[in-house]
Amino acid sequence: MLRRNLISRSPLFTVATVILSVNLLCGFSIFHKKKYETPITKETMQPDKVLFDRAIKNIEKGQYLAARLTLNTLINTYDTSEYIAKAKLAIADSWFREGDAHGLAQAEIEYKEFILFYPNMEEAAESQFKICKIHSQQMLKPDRDNSEGQRAEDECRVALVQFPNSKFAKDAEQMLRNTQEVLAEKEMRTGQFYYNKGSLPAAQGRFSFVSKQYPLYSAADQALWEEADAFRKMGDRFETQEADSLTRIVRDYPASTHLQAAKDRLTQMKRPIPQSDPAAYARMKYNIENQKRAGIFAKTMDLLSGKPDVGMAAKQGAPAMAAVRPGPPVSVPMEAPSADVPTATGGTGISDVGIGVVSNPSAQNQANDVRLSTQADGEHKASVGSSGLPTDPAANPAPQVPLPTNHPLTKQEIDAMRKQQEAAAKAQKKAAAAAAKKGPKTSATPAPPTATTTSQPTTPAASQK
Repeated sequence: MLRRNLISRSPLFTVATVILSVNLLCGFSIFHKKKYETPITKETMQPDKVLFDRAIKNIEKGQYLAARLTLNTLINTYDTSEYIAKAKLAIADSWFREGDAHGLAQAEIEYKEFILFYPNMEEAAESQFKICKIHSQQMLKPDRDNSEGQRAEDECRVALVQFPNSKFAKDAEQMLRNTQEVLAEKEMRTGQFYYNKGSLPAAQGRFSFVSKQYPLYSAADQALWEEADAFRKMGDRFETQEADSLTRIVRDYPASTHLQAAKDRLTQMKRPIPQSDPAAYARMKYNIENQKRAGIFAKTMDLLSGKPDVGMAAKQGAPAMAAVRPGPPVSVPMEAPSADVPTATGGTGISDVGIGVVSNPSAQNQANDVRLSTQADGEHKASVGSSGLPTDPAANPAPQVPLPTNHPLTKQEIDAMRKQQEAAAKAQKKAAAAAAKKGPKTSATPAPPTATTTSQPTTPAASQK
């Protein structure tokens, strides 16, 4: 008896009792009742109005199937009723309140149909906002599939473009910021994976896309900093691109933790330091102050949840409304510069990678792959000239530094390359020594007389001699 009393008074027993009580109450649909957002308050006893009110009560009690049956009866029986539009919207809301994957998919179909038939009603903006909310609720963490996040981004943009003056525009804009925070985090993690792997061109492309497509991303300054570091590691030919990334940190992200390091690096590179944008500083400071960092309990529960954490998303600033097309990687070789065609790396020129239409498909199937050439040992190696450099040694006398690659050489490949270079150097020395021995003998031989003679005009004095 004493043990039973101690258990009943323990805090753990009390918490378990409360949780069990809540579950039982939810099972009896006590907490299912939620007031409908846009009811019709018109007092009338018309049969279509009676059906509509009955369906709304069913929705508020969580009886969604009964509500849809009643609303369909209203639509099919009273096809000229003034409540037809409201009935269609209520059907979509009943699917939306169910909340499962099937219900949300049906709700999206119903909302789109409502916007199609009633685009000028105030509820059309609400329908588009709820479509955005449908995909936002199904969005997963950055390390998982982001198809729902991309759909949420597209639908939120549609809500802002088609209904910019609605009362849902502000909420749709914030939802778009939250969505872009998750999408940018996914790209950022991918870039850091390539960066740690040593694939610098691939990492630079990801970092560049993050900073251009999602400027309000909480770690956009970090993306620019790592992009500049990738350019620095790829060689001196990318010094201009590195300076551009550092300049953007100083100008567009003046509250960044990398601000002073970026200024020092620009000073070391003897590049001008730009002025910081005051509006960008105020916006960045406001977003940093309003970030919501997850606590210990939230981080623990996050391990069991598939929902992304959007507490670090920006609360101020215009989100990106247009998609940025990524440029070609810096590891793609470029042809001769041209003033008419700008390159993605800041210079001028075009890539030697192109496409074309084949007029004779059978010839294409029978011919060898132009990218490969079969060697004597049967191994396929890159064909001559596939790197975009001239094949004539006289046309390319000076050795050129190769472009960075996403597949850095291993230690074994570096050792084998060093041995080949040493063997080639020894062979060159032997050839030079042999040429030096033969040199004096060939120089001692007299030069053969020239076969050309100059004709002189014959004069009488010359003929007498």
